[in-house]
Amino acid sequence: MPDSAVHPVVDPIAAAPSSRRAVTAPAPSGKPRKVPRIIVLGGGSVGLYAAHRLRRRLGTREAAIVIVDPRAYMTYAPFLPEAAAGSIDPRNVVAPLRRALKDVDVLQGKVTEIRHAERTVQVTPEEGASYWVTYDHLIIGLGSVARTLPIPGLAEVAIGFKNIEEAIAVRNQVLGRIDRAASTWDPDLRTRMLTFTFVGGGFAGVEAIAEVEDMARAAVRYYGGIEQSELRFVLVEGSARILPEVSAELGQYTLEELRKRDIDIYLSTFLSSCVDGHVVLSDGTEFDSETIVWTAGVKANPVLASSDLPLDKQGRVICLATLQVVTADGVVVPDAYAAGDCAAVPDLYNPGTFCPPNAQHAIREAKHLADNLAKVLRSDAPTDYKHRNVGAVASLGMYKGVAQMFGRFKVRGFLAWVLHRTYHVFAMPTPNRKIRIMAGWTAALLLRREVVALGTLHDPRAEFRAAAVPPRPRPLEESAPPATL
Repeated sequence: MPDSAVHPVVDPIAAAPSSRRAVTAPAPSGKPRKVPRIIVLGGGSVGLYAAHRLRRRLGTREAAIVIVDPRAYMTYAPFLPEAAAGSIDPRNVVAPLRRALKDVDVLQGKVTEIRHAERTVQVTPEEGASYWVTYDHLIIGLGSVARTLPIPGLAEVAIGFKNIEEAIAVRNQVLGRIDRAASTWDPDLRTRMLTFTFVGGGFAGVEAIAEVEDMARAAVRYYGGIEQSELRFVLVEGSARILPEVSAELGQYTLEELRKRDIDIYLSTFLSSCVDGHVVLSDGTEFDSETIVWTAGVKANPVLASSDLPLDKQGRVICLATLQVVTADGVVVPDAYAAGDCAAVPDLYNPGTFCPPNAQHAIREAKHLADNLAKVLRSDAPTDYKHRNVGAVASLGMYKGVAQMFGRFKVRGFLAWVLHRTYHVFAMPTPNRKIRIMAGWTAALLLRREVVALGTLHDPRAEFRAAAVPPRPRPLEESAPPATL
């Protein structure tokens, strides 16, 4: 990791108006900041909602707020399956940070090191040298990344399902394989193209395969050369059941519904290999698949390992219920707060456990964290975060879903699908996005969703490169006649 001798501490916020510059710790020039600087690591649910709430609680003369993320937008993960299925425009699943956060500075770059003892973080932009940013208070909302395993072929052929780019890639991959298969007469190649494998039977995996399968079958109606029976969808899950987030009854119902749709489901089975698309499962099953989607769990952002913050065995930041960072001995780490997937937040309604890594908790934790930090800055005592789970909802394609509300009320079918859409559209940040999503749903009901693959989206210059005229070779210079004596 480059040190500050190579990449000195700089202040990319220095050009901001003086009322927005960050007090206490000196700026790199040696001058004290006029107001404390709060730096928010991560622009996901925690980052956006915490920064938004803080700005409402604290004026620009009370604190400067800086948010750091490689992407300039927040992705609302629960809508990724519907974005992959074309039920929602992918642009409406994200909330631009600069538009959603007024009077908050946004640094677009990856956090590569955290030195809380020095109150500095290293930011590496996509282009240019890394630099260090100083702060007075730290909010850690770095979220999680896909938890992968050293499975042969996985890194080379699989697609993740953690961000909007991956959801678009899955959509284009599935529709693109259908397009190609329609013009391919080799039966083995067609089978390989029309086999779609999803690994992981939690919410992400079940919703993804259900939504995408529903979209694929709707698309095949327009292809005279492909039969519905040629489509094969496979779900691989390592445990004995799917959807562990809901009751066993709803999990079994979902399992039966997916199997009625001819989705092959392998329980208590693991992916052993997928080299060149040849799938080998732990029970000995083998088949070829050109589409492999990995949704088998998440882990805390690995950048935390290169920090001086206290972590638990899962690599999450250790927290109190107040969302303040603490050491393993329970000593509060000054000026540090954490929430979301990368934080081990005690669940006060279920002693001995931690709040699950989902959007429901992340959004509420972010708001509570912001309230607590505002209280501390005003010399008030922080309060504990406690939230009783309101339930879980899952979409299984158009007009199909399951829901479990308040742990008791179990809903399935059309009503559960309505609950899923209603809950998440109201949880989506910004009125702009709410209206756009609902308008898109209305249009889809009247006009049907689009089932077109944008095949070259991920390599838009491919056709131009192929058409580009190569430079003409330079003619060989005629050799000079030998000198005569």
